[in-house]
Amino acid sequence: MKNFAELIKTLDTSNKTSVKVDALTNYFLKASDEDKVWTIAILSHRRPPRPVNTTLLRLWANELANIPLWLFEESYHIVGDLAETIALVIPTTKEHSDKSLTEFLQEIIALKKKTDFEKKEYLQTNWLNLNYYERFVFTKLITGSFRIGLSQKLMTRALSKAENIDEDTLAYKLMGDWNPNTITFQELILDERNSDYLSKPYPFYLAYPIEGELESLGNPEDWSAEHKWDGIRSQTIIRNNEIYVWSRGEELVTDKYPEFQSFIGNIPDGTVIDGEILPFINNQIGTFNDLQTRIGRKNVSASVLKSTHVIIKAYDLLEWQGNDIRNLPYEERRTLLEGLFTTLIGKEIPLQLSERFNFSIWEDVTEERLKSREMRSEGLMLKRKDSPYLVGRKKGDWWKWKIEPLTIDAVLTYAMRGHGRRSNLFTDYTFALWQENENKERELVTFAKAYSGLTDAEFRMVDDFIKKNTLERFGPVRSVTPQLVFEIGFEGIALSKRHKSGVATRFPRILRWRHDKKIEDANSIEDLKNMIS
Repeated sequence: MKNFAELIKTLDTSNKTSVKVDALTNYFLKASDEDKVWTIAILSHRRPPRPVNTTLLRLWANELANIPLWLFEESYHIVGDLAETIALVIPTTKEHSDKSLTEFLQEIIALKKKTDFEKKEYLQTNWLNLNYYERFVFTKLITGSFRIGLSQKLMTRALSKAENIDEDTLAYKLMGDWNPNTITFQELILDERNSDYLSKPYPFYLAYPIEGELESLGNPEDWSAEHKWDGIRSQTIIRNNEIYVWSRGEELVTDKYPEFQSFIGNIPDGTVIDGEILPFINNQIGTFNDLQTRIGRKNVSASVLKSTHVIIKAYDLLEWQGNDIRNLPYEERRTLLEGLFTTLIGKEIPLQLSERFNFSIWEDVTEERLKSREMRSEGLMLKRKDSPYLVGRKKGDWWKWKIEPLTIDAVLTYAMRGHGRRSNLFTDYTFALWQENENKERELVTFAKAYSGLTDAEFRMVDDFIKKNTLERFGPVRSVTPQLVFEIGFEGIALSKRHKSGVATRFPRILRWRHDKKIEDANSIEDLKNMIS
């Protein structure tokens, strides 16, 4: 644990990529194989389930700190991170534990079945016997919220240097559903795991937002374009007469979409399709809000299947006739994919081809992008015709060109403190729009939250306003005198029964502070609903 805590300290306190990679490489060279597996799991978001809820964590830590609960809670809201708060308020020690990371994680897994008394005793004993950073890391392992500003790509790069294994090969080995509590480092990294091949997806290829003018990409005839659909990026695998559907977040979601079972027998074995899971209601693409009725459900009922049909829009072909074809040019992969679809004509399966189009002038691309909202897409993808299917986010061959956001002017009504370096500032905001009530009077109704889009100087100015114009306090939340107007941008909009405003927005963020507008000039809920196509 000592070595792992030192690693996390280095990763958490440095902004330099080279420092992070070097620290990880050195760690992998020295750590035991068991600790390596758990470190890979933690840094690739495979953590054991939380054994204790945060309410009990706060109560038990506060008891050790021997301070009033309100002071602990206020400290937590200022710090913005529960593990860091606990590490700070409990009396310090210079001791450190000789137990390994693996031993701690095995104890944490076993803790879930213990009584509350046993959990409390275990936690308080360890909190008192660990130094500050070990205590911080230990609590992070308990809560499961391990965010330290490190991408899986950097972790893979360091592992590649330590083990002298190609990065892309490692990225493939780490895909899929593996359990750090049962798999060995030999099996995970060093061995060829043929038995796992059946269900294994490939690492996804991701695009960068387009930079500069389209003309900078060169000859338009070297490129192909298609719409960027707004759903769940996925890989559909047909092998050995079985189907596996993976999300981009490396979650196996086959059971969430039983209608895809119809692919078996219609799509040949040895096929892997890169595509997008989309709601398809009344023979047209729905909104992401429609898709949310299917996301996260443990059981998909017959009524949900009937009300929210889904399809896969196929972008690319990664495996064909059992062969990995990612190194073929995009043009050849698409030709094979389109050939597959000719064999599916007349078959009733929820699979559609994402149409691509070629062009000779860039103006045609611009015109197609203008159709995006009508098509229910987020914009366009531009792909070089001779490009292979790479691993991760790479510049050069694939670009995304999203449509301009929808915008509306809204009033700041509530605020919370931010996190990390903004934990001492109110930077998480709730916004409202006007609506006429039953008495024909205008009132402000909340519709969205946002916490990005302002400069540091503007955040400080808004924070100062909030502290001077707080109306009420609700725990960490402050209600604010309605006076400031902001332009809010968002990618999509849909009617929603779950929101007081009756509307849900997708990816809301602050575009600018409207110093030129009074709250009377802000938009209404009706204006927002009129944007729904």
